[in-house]
Amino acid sequence: MKNSSRRSFIKKTGAAALGFAIVPRHVLGQGMTPPSDQLNVAVIGGGGKGYSDAVNAWNNGASRISAICDVDFNMAERAFEKFPNAKKYKDWRKVLDEMQDIDALTISTPDHTHAVIANAAMKMGKHVYVQKPLTHSIHEARVLTESAEEHKIVTQMGNQGASGAGVKKMIEWFDDGLIGTVNEVHVWTNRPVWPQGIASPTKFPKIMDGLDWDSFIGPASFVDYHPLYHPFKWRGWWNFGTGALGDMACHLIDPPFRVLGLGYPTEVESSVGAIYSQDWVPDYLPESCPPSSRTQLKFTATAKNNTDVKLTWTDGGLRPFRPDLIPADHDIGDKGSTNGVIMMGEKGIMTCGTYAENPKIYLNNGEILEFDTDALEDMADALPENGHSATWVEACKAGYDSNEHKALTSSFDFAGPLTESILMGNLAIRSFNLREAKGDRFDYPGRKKLLWDGNNMRITNFVPANQFVRREYREGWSL
Repeated sequence: MKNSSRRSFIKKTGAAALGFAIVPRHVLGQGMTPPSDQLNVAVIGGGGKGYSDAVNAWNNGASRISAICDVDFNMAERAFEKFPNAKKYKDWRKVLDEMQDIDALTISTPDHTHAVIANAAMKMGKHVYVQKPLTHSIHEARVLTESAEEHKIVTQMGNQGASGAGVKKMIEWFDDGLIGTVNEVHVWTNRPVWPQGIASPTKFPKIMDGLDWDSFIGPASFVDYHPLYHPFKWRGWWNFGTGALGDMACHLIDPPFRVLGLGYPTEVESSVGAIYSQDWVPDYLPESCPPSSRTQLKFTATAKNNTDVKLTWTDGGLRPFRPDLIPADHDIGDKGSTNGVIMMGEKGIMTCGTYAENPKIYLNNGEILEFDTDALEDMADALPENGHSATWVEACKAGYDSNEHKALTSSFDFAGPLTESILMGNLAIRSFNLREAKGDRFDYPGRKKLLWDGNNMRITNFVPANQFVRREYREGWSL
């Protein structure tokens, strides 16, 4: 309908005669979204990744960004400029208290605050989009999964590769039997790319202007402000972050988890790199994540893959050696082989990069199959960050029981168990140096294989390791 005829139509009929207060999209014309069709969104964490999450949720007017909350207004400045009409907050609790008309939240804060924010919002009936990793602890992931179902909330975790063409092609290849049964998977990353495996600071500068440090700490144990914690470097400290595994595994372990239909692991074993500041005495620093680590998870056979699977994770720049089927001059995973996935099948090998980008198959007969996501005309199909968020927005509008919600690729019924499995690795890493007195010596049971009861969230053969299943919350904070 042309502009002139549309104006004439509205003038003649009148809004009251139409039977609704806001004119619907089909009357306004293509490309215009009436306020009644907009999702009312609060952005929690407006700096860094939070900015792109806000823009993707807004999606050229599909949503209305009504509030932006960040403990550091300096970090959120770009978001404030992009959405000048949004109310500004430093404490997310005030957003929920004061803005009852909010429909949904994007949560792009440090890992340690994901669960308390998301769960509080879901209890109030708000839909949530939560950055990866979903939570800081295994227990928190289970709570969010159950809470989403109990309160009938539309949810999505921000591992955007889950909605991409690459992982869909990998599922298709595997389901067609091209590589056969898989019993071994290797996943690796070049993270950390921030300080890690370092001593806690002992001298503390003045808090930077514009930063609400108490709100940053939230449920974590209180420590004084230091630039080694904020911004960004919080990832390397167990108090706030989940290290290299937490940062990248929701991207990299997602393809094998999804392709093979994996569930809770049954056992885990880890080893960690050490730094020596004096001869023979390693600096194992309990507050800082290690400089490198290696973890193996075992999964039982599934309906999709009828054999047990051992998945080995390495970080700190370490990666698996190249299988014989992969030519010597081929990148494995990402370009430069910095991050990637290898699935070893009885008929061949399947590989991909960080967001299931550019998957390949190397068959035992020498044939190579490639799916170049970089060459796709619509790059949204290759790296669908906007689409991953946009589908969540539309599902929020359609409701919990809608087909749109059922089609989401990382709703918490999937993202929760994935996150639990990933954080099993951190449980083993943090248990590595736990020791028990054995007469006149010490034993290190945490350096042995840990057996996991997934349904009950507990290690069955080394009780001290279970302290890392859930975290202690600062007074005044809880789920």
